[in-house]
Amino acid sequence: MSKKITTEEKKLDFALGKENYILLAIGFAIIIFGFLLMIGGKAENPNEFNKDIFSFRRITLAPIIILFGFVFEIYAIMKKPKDSKEE
Repeated sequence: MSKKITTEEKKLDFALGKENYILLAIGFAIIIFGFLLMIGGKAENPNEFNKDIFSFRRITLAPIIILFGFVFEIYAIMKKPKDSKEE
């Protein structure tokens, strides 16, 4: 006797829903953007001091954006996925 396998049985059950994975990708992009804001500030001559390494963007803004990205990642993981079927 062969048993027919329905599409519901074939469906893989992931730990998170599709929306959670999309939010995780967005959070990852926010973190990468924060790290990109930290880039730069190198002096052309190593004997000179460049004050650009202490700019608002590198010292304050970028770490805040990175922290927001990590908080967003926690939210993306903790968000309860919506059930597409109602029983």
